[in-house]
Amino acid sequence: MAHLVETMAYAGEVPWHGLGKSVPADLSPAQMLKAAELDWTVSKVPAFAKIGNENKSVGWSALVRSSDDRILDVVSDEWNPIQNSEAFEFFHEYCLNGDMEMHTAGSLKNGQVVWALAKVKESFELFKGDQVDSYLLFTNPHRFGQCIDIRFTPIRVVCNNTLTLSLSENSDRMVKKNHRSLFDASKVKEELGIATNKLAKYKEMAAFLGSKRYTDETIKNYFRTVFPTLSKNKANDSETISRGAKSALAVLETQPGANFAEGSWWQAFNAVTFLTDHKIGRSADTRLQSAWFGPNKNLKIKALETAIEYAEAA
Repeated sequence: MAHLVETMAYAGEVPWHGLGKSVPADLSPAQMLKAAELDWTVSKVPAFAKIGNENKSVGWSALVRSSDDRILDVVSDEWNPIQNSEAFEFFHEYCLNGDMEMHTAGSLKNGQVVWALAKVKESFELFKGDQVDSYLLFTNPHRFGQCIDIRFTPIRVVCNNTLTLSLSENSDRMVKKNHRSLFDASKVKEELGIATNKLAKYKEMAAFLGSKRYTDETIKNYFRTVFPTLSKNKANDSETISRGAKSALAVLETQPGANFAEGSWWQAFNAVTFLTDHKIGRSADTRLQSAWFGPNKNLKIKALETAIEYAEAA
């Protein structure tokens, strides 16, 4: 089976998914770009259909990578490619001012998805030792129909559990920019308002979840909600709880960091994030893809929202 992760570089300790090659922790965005083997460009090449003996334009273009002439996708003529160098340049000012440092970068799906993760110099600690660090994730897709995506990403240090949260107060779509217009980094930075306010809000949510306790009944109902079963047979409990819910119950008290706010909805929520980041999936790179860009990203947001609902009712 082909791996989803094509190339990847990381600074500091080995990431939670265990992938990539180690690089120095003080790389500039441009140096990280090269270290992660992302210093290639994409260009639009007119696509044709062969009709009889004649090639006729179809009004679309092949998106071709310079490093190996791989066709990444087929795009419309109005589609504007964003080069990887432009995406990494987004972090230059923040790194130069000491507000961020480059942490991880890589390519998924043979170059169709390129990302850069920068650590923001903001963190918080609760429950006498439970630290959460702050990151910014920039995704640059070379795929038709997908947008540039910038998200706030808190990571719990004790277990490397990840979450991607909206940068907008009124939307769950994060900061997204489509490819029909040219990318303007200055306008995006104006929209960000980034990590300080978001991290403070997440800290409030974590403290609230840690202050409210679950019961044997409510924790089972919570995991049933997050991991619903398709079975309509309610003859007994074992048949009405899904495999995911059973797995979450199994790691509830054994997950890393279970001793922080033990018995609380913070512990319950982190059982879900630990499960999705470290257990669910066939391999480390499928877990990475799903946790940041796939269904497990939305599952973790659902788990957080549902935990807050249960905590408010506690």
